[in-house]
Amino acid sequence: MKRWWIYQQERFPLFAHGPLIAAFSASAVSYSALLRGSGRPPAVISFVVAFVGSLGSFLLLRIADEFKDAEEDARFRPYRPVPRGLVTLRELAAIGVGVAVLQLALALPMGWPLVGLLGVTWVYFALMSREFFARTWLKARPVVYLFSHMLIMPLIDWFATGCDWVWAGEGMPAGLWWFLAASFCNGIVIELGRKIRAPAQEEPGVETYTFLWGRPVAVAAWLAALAATLGCAALAAERIDFVREVVVVLGLLWLGALALGLAFGRNPRQALAKGIETYSGVWTLTLYLTLGLAPWWLES
Repeated sequence: MKRWWIYQQERFPLFAHGPLIAAFSASAVSYSALLRGSGRPPAVISFVVAFVGSLGSFLLLRIADEFKDAEEDARFRPYRPVPRGLVTLRELAAIGVGVAVLQLALALPMGWPLVGLLGVTWVYFALMSREFFARTWLKARPVVYLFSHMLIMPLIDWFATGCDWVWAGEGMPAGLWWFLAASFCNGIVIELGRKIRAPAQEEPGVETYTFLWGRPVAVAAWLAALAATLGCAALAAERIDFVREVVVVLGLLWLGALALGLAFGRNPRQALAKGIETYSGVWTLTLYLTLGLAPWWLES
């Protein structure tokens, strides 16, 4: 067990990812219930299945990355768990199968429509794992690569919302698409934020966005993704009469991001690069708490 504890610390830190995924899944369930106008909090089982199912999906993405990047890791990043022999790809594959079985076991009692949403996520996940059979073409087009991979985010969120409306025996509520769009944009925020590096942090064979685009463009793209997330979140919040609160909270956070981005642009220190990654997590947590959970708290 010790080596698996080390693996999760290095590649899938539960204490860091857990709260974000909990906010992500709980917000999806709560927002769906708000759209339905149910007038009462969602069922506990909806929150549980959404969280475990979403956690499993993100873990599957990490496992897929281990397979996809195995050759590059062995060449450029021998310190990672797989190339240094801490765990094997065969063991990770077995865990992946177990995670998928658990997801299916949780979705089945909720209803066949939720199984269908899980199936859509699996199909897209499988295509991502094979780089859509166009790895070289995608690698040469970083923006297309980024967008194609971040489309998994709204699919996972779609499954999480289904844990509410499928369990309630209703169809997908109108207006859900803006919430899913906010999820897509926020996925880009996270991906850009974790691959903006100070010059001293750049590694051979690691295509960060500061390496690919240069520091000014990478930071500008991150700020644009934050702004796009804010816009989609505002449109989603309008559907539940919570737009002013969302715009004020996220607007203030965006100004903080602007200050951080400008500081990194002037002085690209490692601490500021790490700050951008951390700020992306804070933004994510605030987005989902504000958009899905805060309306219930303020009404109660």
